[in-house]
Amino acid sequence: MNKKKISKLLPLFLLLVVFLSGCVRRTSSGKPYGWIYDNLAIPTQHLLMWLAQQLGNNLGWAIILITFIVRLILMPVMLNQSRKSTIQQEKMAVIQPYMKDIQARTKAAQSQEEQVAANQELMALYKDNNISMTGGIGCLPLLIQMPIFAALYAAIQYSPELSSSYFYGINLGQRSFALVALTFVIYALQGYMSLIGLSPEQKKQMQSMLLISPIMTAGITYISPAGLGLYFFVGGIFACLQTLMILFMRPRIKKQVAADIKEHPLKVPAKKPRPVTPTGTEKESQPSTQQEEIHQKNRQRNAGKQQHRK
Repeated sequence: MNKKKISKLLPLFLLLVVFLSGCVRRTSSGKPYGWIYDNLAIPTQHLLMWLAQQLGNNLGWAIILITFIVRLILMPVMLNQSRKSTIQQEKMAVIQPYMKDIQARTKAAQSQEEQVAANQELMALYKDNNISMTGGIGCLPLLIQMPIFAALYAAIQYSPELSSSYFYGINLGQRSFALVALTFVIYALQGYMSLIGLSPEQKKQMQSMLLISPIMTAGITYISPAGLGLYFFVGGIFACLQTLMILFMRPRIKKQVAADIKEHPLKVPAKKPRPVTPTGTEKESQPSTQQEEIHQKNRQRNAGKQQHRK
């Protein structure tokens, strides 16, 4: 993942933090109020308390049940997004040699005009083949879940009954370092699983995602009550299951992409990219000096034989 992709994810992380921690104010006596609290937190409090009563007065299982329902609803959206991302990865593998050639020429450019021209050529390569610069990574599932995050956060944070509840020794209204660690591990595992079956070049490009996603999720868990951390951790388990489903689907997706490319070939430069030296300069297509000397000696030897015959 390059810096441009990272710069697109960081604002989403900051927006989520602000959305979770803001919008709920307190009166001078400490009573919470505001749109988030009145319209999201209070209904969520009632729902959680009702579910907890149905589950043996266990609020932790109520949060897990809500997580299961939310993830089940979002599963088609997430699988569709993962499928599109896999298709993008397969297309990227096809145009990889041309990307390397353009990137090498960008580094070896002697002027700003040459760099701009190479960047435009790279963008045209993406555009002509309908390839996303972000690799098909979408934000829709995160945006859909943001109101749920805010509702759970406010409901647990500002409810005396919920904040004093325990789940296997964990106070759901306080920060839990155990859930922070578990959340980091489960999303790191999900990131590792997502690299299975990719080429070495694609793995290298996506390696930073192995740390960015777990760190972001663990960071939100750290500043949130353990009840919301439990939601994230269980959601990470579902993310791993979703990744397993994509791994089983990947061979079929590869065949489909190969068939589509065969029927509708990707638009690539007519001239194949030439190899590039480590210094960034193109190798000369002319024969080397040593080869030229050998050819010159052979020509002189043949000329001498012809004169001897005469």
